[in-house]
Amino acid sequence: QSFFLTASHLARVLEANPSSDLGNTATMTMKSLLLVAPLLAAPTASAFSPAPRSYAGLSSQQRQSPRSMLPANEEDRSYYPFPANADSPSTFRLNAAPPESNEEATDGSASTRQLLGLKGASETDDIWKIRLQLTKPVTWIPLVWGVMCGAAASGNYHWIWNPFDPNDRDVLLGLEDAAKGFVAMILAGPFLTGYTQTINDWYDREIDAINEPYRPIPSGAISEGQVIFQIWFLLLGGMGIAYGLDQWAGHDFPSVLALSIFGSFIAYIYSAPPLKLKQEGWAGSFALGCSYISLPWWCGQAVFGSLDRPVYWILPVLYSIAGLGIAIVNDFKSVEGDRQLGLNSLPVAFGIDGAKYICAGAITVTQLGVALYLQSLGETTYAAILLGLLLPQVFFQATLLLPDPVANDVKFQAQSQPFFVFGILATALCVGHHDFSV
Repeated sequence: QSFFLTASHLARVLEANPSSDLGNTATMTMKSLLLVAPLLAAPTASAFSPAPRSYAGLSSQQRQSPRSMLPANEEDRSYYPFPANADSPSTFRLNAAPPESNEEATDGSASTRQLLGLKGASETDDIWKIRLQLTKPVTWIPLVWGVMCGAAASGNYHWIWNPFDPNDRDVLLGLEDAAKGFVAMILAGPFLTGYTQTINDWYDREIDAINEPYRPIPSGAISEGQVIFQIWFLLLGGMGIAYGLDQWAGHDFPSVLALSIFGSFIAYIYSAPPLKLKQEGWAGSFALGCSYISLPWWCGQAVFGSLDRPVYWILPVLYSIAGLGIAIVNDFKSVEGDRQLGLNSLPVAFGIDGAKYICAGAITVTQLGVALYLQSLGETTYAAILLGLLLPQVFFQATLLLPDPVANDVKFQAQSQPFFVFGILATALCVGHHDFSV
């Protein structure tokens, strides 16, 4: 678990600092993780017991420049519901800059960045690496974490051999649950998050042709037809995996499939016109928070248990409101570009000063409310753990976020978010451990 979190936050830092020395920030992130991990060691056991690119595979006639991604006066190709030029009328054209070379990272991480879908990536002519880059594997990590939290909240995940509980040492049952969890993570990460990232790049290809012409789609490293095939493959493959998980879990109603269909729909309207939620501050930020927190939690809990109590729905939604605050942090650095492009992000709508207080309030007040709820259940220990994890977040808000959210966005994320995600896990463990029948 620490590995996943470390990778997630280091990836955020790497993306924002493609060539700088990251040692200090990475060290601070690791220290945060090491401080938090021991707090959850004991509850875990009980709750889990019952760059011009080379063009891969394309002929010279198929290679496309960034300008070819822009609308032109020609008959549009269409791959319903992903039309080639859905974003704008066929007579509209952006002033695309000529392709620029992608500035590779100089710290030896260029190849890793390419595989993770980060800035500063190395060039490649391997079509499978390009396909992987489109899915941005670095963004899978929060979804995988969410599935783990859902499994914990079910109270029905079995260890292969639990050293803390002699009643939880059924090796075959533990192996089956481990396999279920792994498949659920594959569903949430590579397939549905991969679908989300690919479709987002597809509908952003015109802007990327200007801002990031070295990206796989505007650079022509992958053809339009190959992108559309990837979108459909990941979407339909994800639906098939979701239905298989429902059958495996013995569901009468295919809850995992229903959640997957809903999440895929949200991903589509987040990126695609006419709704394009990412252009709207409140709706876009909450949709992002819900997709990264609530949906994978519900998926993990549905695989191992049931969603038959209101608390199983309410708590993830509350954490999605906190996730809205985290989504705002990602918008500070692009506020000027968003304003010029007409994107109504919250920093654009409320100004940087207004948005930073909305951000801090959403993160803090939501977790205070969750802690009070845990206390009302009589789970004093878990409530205290959650409050203890909230204190350093408030400290980093006061010292980093509020003074200068634009300059300190990456540092704030790296130092604050480990405490936030462990708080989600602590809440899930509490729900899985608590006896609601009493």
